[in-house]
Amino acid sequence: MLASLLALLAIYTVWTNTRPYTLSASIELDATPEEVWRVLTDLPAYDEWNPFIVSAQGTVERDATLHLVMHDETGDTTFTPTVLTAEAGKELRWIGRISPGWIFDGEHRFLIEPLGGSRVRLTQSENFTGVAVPFYRGTLHANTLPQFGAMNRALADRVAALRTS
Repeated sequence: MLASLLALLAIYTVWTNTRPYTLSASIELDATPEEVWRVLTDLPAYDEWNPFIVSAQGTVERDATLHLVMHDETGDTTFTPTVLTAEAGKELRWIGRISPGWIFDGEHRFLIEPLGGSRVRLTQSENFTGVAVPFYRGTLHANTLPQFGAMNRALADRVAALRTS
């Protein structure tokens, strides 16, 4: 009986870590990839414009640790993700883990795609994996996904304001 229970737990752990729950929100902006990247990577300015990640510290480079404070309907959460990709004007990606790394992980991505002229699409997404994720899917969808959209709109406003100043 114990062996069967352990086998089921092992299968569940593998399943929740290989089948991510994904949130995604996109916005089209009148901006260049460089303008979007400049705002996205100006971490000290997040508290001036960002309604979702209200505080950000660190260096945007591969393997760097960021110190972020995320705000949603449930309150503030501090986390320290590791930068996986920092490709100027194209992609910023990090991973945050709740130790030991198979309980609740989030791989967050910002993808900047040129659309022609001075127009881009910014897609913010996150793949959540781990044994606790199935229990939080509703909360993630209801509380976190709207914050992706709010941040995207605020970033668009910030880029537009910087263009006119």
